[in-house]
Amino acid sequence: MRLAGHDVLLLLEAHPRLGESWRRRWDSLRLFTPARLSALPDLPLPGGDRYPGKDEVADYLQAYAAHFELPVQLGTTVTELRRTGSGGFEAVTDSGIYTGDGVVVATGPFQQRHIPDLPLPPEVVSLHSADYRNPAQLPDGPVLVVGGGNSGVQIAAELAATRPVTLALDKRQPVLPQRVFGTDIFTWLQALGAVRAPVTGRIGRMIRNRDPLIGMGPKALRRLGVRVVDRVVAAEGPRLRTATGQVVSASAVIWATGYRPDYGWLRIPGALADGMPVHTGGISPVPGLTYLGLPFQRNRGSALLGWVGDDAAWVAEAYTAHRTRSQSR
Repeated sequence: MRLAGHDVLLLLEAHPRLGESWRRRWDSLRLFTPARLSALPDLPLPGGDRYPGKDEVADYLQAYAAHFELPVQLGTTVTELRRTGSGGFEAVTDSGIYTGDGVVVATGPFQQRHIPDLPLPPEVVSLHSADYRNPAQLPDGPVLVVGGGNSGVQIAAELAATRPVTLALDKRQPVLPQRVFGTDIFTWLQALGAVRAPVTGRIGRMIRNRDPLIGMGPKALRRLGVRVVDRVVAAEGPRLRTATGQVVSASAVIWATGYRPDYGWLRIPGALADGMPVHTGGISPVPGLTYLGLPFQRNRGSALLGWVGDDAAWVAEAYTAHRTRSQSR
């Protein structure tokens, strides 16, 4: 927005420091894109072809805000966003009300943790993947990881080094290797145009419907000794049962079952439909309201650090065009 000539009054952040949502993920988490493809605009992320860890990403975000002197206000939770009588916006927070002519909602997809309603006895440790840090926090004995996305697969692989692990999958996803002929897979995907393929086109829709795992899938996990079963549908004490009747006993369950959106604080008529933002490429039908970082907002790169800058530039340009039209009326 600054580059487009707009004054950015405040960047409101609920956490006490930038990058906190990264720091709170599991210890061994690394990006599946190399550092050279994981930077925000105009400031490289050091590391070249190396895959940065979560704390490196958090430190980079802090450094980025400091380098560009961004007006970040930490520890400020937005509880309501509403329109003003003059057509602007009010953000109601736990430290006051802030107003502006336009708003960029950049809360990301990780909002409410989702855990299936399968009650477990107290002797079975139950953690969402957001609360998992490392194998040492779990009791001895077998572990069930529920959820076959990248998080579930990576956590299952880590745990398999020290204990029996079962991975429960809801559906199978295609798997892409981390590197092809020694080159990172995202270098190939970028060269082929897949990362920026519009979500409205055939290739973009195909990627969205079959978003692949990166680096490791069920076949590789089986080689590590991981048992792979189908979707868990019931819990009977410490034993869990799958849709096909397979039984899994576990001393701990890691729910890598993702998140659910929570836009209940966005109280603007016309902004939501069935609880989700109404937008075209990040531009709401509500004048002045925009989004950034939504999954597949415009393409696969929309929620990736190395490509979100493209969406930011596009949103800023669209917002500028809207403001110009409004002022000329």
